[in-house]
Amino acid sequence: MPGVPWVLGLLGGLLVALTASVTAQPSAHWEIVVLGIAQDGGIPQLGCERPICQDIRAGKRAAEKVSSLGLINRRSGAAYVFDATPDFPAQLQRLTGGKPPAGIFLTHAHMGHYTGLMFLGRESVNAVSVPVYATERMGAYLRTNGPWSQLVSIPNITLRTMTYDQAVTIDDGVSVTAFKVPHRDEFSDTVGFRIAGPNRSALFIPDIDRWEKWERSIRDLAGTVDYAFLDGTFASATEINRPIEEVPHPLMSRTRELLNGVKARLWFIHINNSNAEIDHPDVVKEGMTFPM
Repeated sequence: MPGVPWVLGLLGGLLVALTASVTAQPSAHWEIVVLGIAQDGGIPQLGCERPICQDIRAGKRAAEKVSSLGLINRRSGAAYVFDATPDFPAQLQRLTGGKPPAGIFLTHAHMGHYTGLMFLGRESVNAVSVPVYATERMGAYLRTNGPWSQLVSIPNITLRTMTYDQAVTIDDGVSVTAFKVPHRDEFSDTVGFRIAGPNRSALFIPDIDRWEKWERSIRDLAGTVDYAFLDGTFASATEINRPIEEVPHPLMSRTRELLNGVKARLWFIHINNSNAEIDHPDVVKEGMTFPM
């Protein structure tokens, strides 16, 4: 029949295009989920009598879980958690319905960033070999100190060593790169992460002493990503009852100044209960999602 080859060719082309579209679809379903925004002690923090803590205890506003991000593919269900906080069970319930994640990335060994690993142990869910991505020093801390060493030996978790500035591909081409940042490193070093999705990328740096102490330029780095989830612990140097030099963090005003006009959308995370700017529009909120 005249024209049949042309029609068959057209149908073949459409089939190839449709197949390619279906194959590529999982990439379009990745998103970051904000699982918590507070500094390590959460809000209300133990012993806090500030108005915000009193309001939460009185039921006038919601409590704030400890700083954490989730990364999930809504189509396949693959999910990863950035920092295992004391609020890990509730955060994992939001992200996966309570199932252990496909992996956990740890920034450092301060209480709000890794102690949630305990809920993977035999006293709780008794997980099987959940991959935990950490630097060599962080991994050594977990491997040689109880009760974390039991998680490794059972094994409830499997440690996977990250090397500074070397991307780790986790799923569907998504990658995570760790880079060292200056912080109080009593038990481990401290890292931030660059998360590269199929279409967008993000920074996650919940803890750093000062941008000026870093050998890198946060402005240059933020110019390469779409979202920057950065340390927003304090808005003022006088908001806590001890010298801020004992717990150094960049003030929010300084971070805004440094990132003015860059590509990345700035979002503050890791907010202390003393921070009067907790309700500012550039402070991220639990439950917010960001396509990747």
